[in-house]
Amino acid sequence: MGRTLMTAVVAVALVASGGGVASASGSDSASVTPPRSTHGPCQYTETPDEPAARRVPLPRDPRHTPAHGTVPTTVRTSQGALPLRLDRAKAPCTVQSFVHLARHRFYDRTVCHRLTAYPTLKVLQCGDPSATGEGGPGYKYKDELPVDLPTVPGDTIGTRRLYGRGLLAMANAGPDTNGSQFFVVYGDSVLRPDYTVFGTVGPDGLKTLDKVAAGGIVPTAEDPAPVDGTPALRTELFSVRPSHRF
Repeated sequence: MGRTLMTAVVAVALVASGGGVASASGSDSASVTPPRSTHGPCQYTETPDEPAARRVPLPRDPRHTPAHGTVPTTVRTSQGALPLRLDRAKAPCTVQSFVHLARHRFYDRTVCHRLTAYPTLKVLQCGDPSATGEGGPGYKYKDELPVDLPTVPGDTIGTRRLYGRGLLAMANAGPDTNGSQFFVVYGDSVLRPDYTVFGTVGPDGLKTLDKVAAGGIVPTAEDPAPVDGTPALRTELFSVRPSHRF
């Protein structure tokens, strides 16, 4: 299901799984089993219409989801290190899910499938084992939207915010449809504040992102100089390992 990022001049779909569950109607509704959901504050909910690209259980959803501290995370990629620091205070449910997926090796040997190079949107998108932009973990969960992003100078409408270089955020398919796909910002980007920010990229990771961005995007017959598409430098996540001390 599409995950839409709205820039100043163009709508860009950041595709990720975890979209809405198909609803039943009429006489069939009585025979449809509702999707399984956790009972804690995060309410991780299965998405039967979007099966998991790799089977994983629903994350733990404790009543008091950890909401303090950071989780250093080592990410090895085919283009270099991509160290992350997950921020539980900003997005406790998102960090809980990301750590859960990482510990189940969901992200291992997956390819970052999308690079954007618009003047106002510069991100690398990862987290889909199918590398199609459609895959996810078979569940969705609620947004934890940022409230402290800076405004964009000259934005008379006041609806856009600056997702600064080095931020780590979730792709989504609309409200409360987070799954496994995420994006890392390699250049300041202008977006509506509709995407959960849950961490940052370390200095070595920024060097890796700059390398991938400099490699450009695979051209197509329709567009020999694309600004959105598959990274020319194949970027595979070999492993994603959260710290056990947090």
